[in-house]
Amino acid sequence: MVFVRTALWSRLALWNAASKSSRRRQRGRARFTSYAKQVALSAAVLALSQVAHKSAFANDDATAAERPSMKTDRAREDWSALADPKMRTQPLDRLKYIPLFPSNPDSYISLGLNLRDIFEVSDAPAFGTVPANPRDSYWLQRAQFHVDVHLNENWQLFTQFEDVRAFDKTVVGPNDVNRFDLRLAFIGYTQETDAGTFRARVGRQDFAFDLERFVSVRDGPNVRQSFDAVWAGWETDAWRFYGLVSQPVQYRDDDPFDDRSSGDVLFSGVRVERQLSPTIEASAYYALYQRKDATFLAASGEEDRHILNIRSAGKYAGFDWDAEAMGQVGKVGSADILAWAVGARTGYTFEDVNWSPRIGLQFDVASGDGDAGDGTVGTFNPLFPNGFYFSLGGHTGYANLIHLKPSITVQPTEDLTLLAGVGLLWRQTTDDAVYTMPSVPVAGTAASGTPWTGSYAQLRADYRLNQNLTGSVEAVHYQVGSTLRDAGGPDSNYFRAELKFAW
Repeated sequence: MVFVRTALWSRLALWNAASKSSRRRQRGRARFTSYAKQVALSAAVLALSQVAHKSAFANDDATAAERPSMKTDRAREDWSALADPKMRTQPLDRLKYIPLFPSNPDSYISLGLNLRDIFEVSDAPAFGTVPANPRDSYWLQRAQFHVDVHLNENWQLFTQFEDVRAFDKTVVGPNDVNRFDLRLAFIGYTQETDAGTFRARVGRQDFAFDLERFVSVRDGPNVRQSFDAVWAGWETDAWRFYGLVSQPVQYRDDDPFDDRSSGDVLFSGVRVERQLSPTIEASAYYALYQRKDATFLAASGEEDRHILNIRSAGKYAGFDWDAEAMGQVGKVGSADILAWAVGARTGYTFEDVNWSPRIGLQFDVASGDGDAGDGTVGTFNPLFPNGFYFSLGGHTGYANLIHLKPSITVQPTEDLTLLAGVGLLWRQTTDDAVYTMPSVPVAGTAASGTPWTGSYAQLRADYRLNQNLTGSVEAVHYQVGSTLRDAGGPDSNYFRAELKFAW
């Protein structure tokens, strides 16, 4: 009997071990399959882009100059030039221009594709406040497909679908994954006159202001930010006026087509831009940011934030600058709001020197809450930050900070840009916390420690392989100060390699 039990247990143990081994092999095969798909997709993109690149070189200079170009806002592209069959010189050009009414070259359908693959390593995301395996490494993938319908020179119907995934990421959030969903869908109207141009869009769309410090499409993270909005503007050679009412889209990943916006968060405003010269511009806007359930360290409740922003940017005699200031007042629950921020990027480019070196200096200050008990919230709200303004590492949120960053940028070739920078960070007040992206306080840092937050070193390379394919590599090392270290935050390393394809 003992022998039978022993034999039975032995067989069960062997079966259990074999089962575990089988499961490990299955997980390994699944992981290998996902990696193989990544490699295959990247290889296919590279092959297609190289074919397009060779075809582009076959054109003469005049034809290349007339060919439409791809834009960051894909809905702004105009492919009507391909109505001329002689202009269709690249693979799949017949899909970039599908005529609707042959008598009207401005009536057509254009298809397009964006692909982005990222390999990322982050050993202590958000100073260790986000769980992660040691040396956490993972793949991120974004695929977007759009259909751009131009009924005539005035009316446009634009729709973009996306499939966004994360592979082997320890903690997956709404900024990482959005499997098969509707990203953009709007009706656009454009009317050109001798006095200027009127534009309007109604539906799901995205928009960004300036350097995207505070209002952005959030291109750094895997899932971009879009808005269900009504937007209209009037443009002349020197002036541009815009107005909008919007609800930011809230991203989910439970089912296909489950992203929604609601009245819980509203963003509206008016904006004016002035072109002072061919290389110098100025702008200002008023906005109202409303959130039903806002939480800050010193207050919570409904948030009504009135915003005034001014900006100047330009280039002159080798110098360049982009300076922006924002003030915020309003209410959070029963507490008042009084917050502000100033950001500036300046630099000088030695245009007559090999590699055109640019010496840059970035300076940012954002208010914190200096007294949690005075009935006024002083913590700056960065609204919709872009996720890469400081670095792609995502360590630094635009609240309660002083940031100084000298940098040098060189361009060894027309298509290669290299950057090295060192960022130094302090808190604007020690009564408030240290914040990570987008505006998350680090536990244990409010009302304690010293102003010094830490420093980081950043290295980045951007390379344009051709008009369709670009790549970049960025590495960041963050060395924390005593306040973060006492709160349990370690030094951290971040690495990202990115490949982008657009067609």
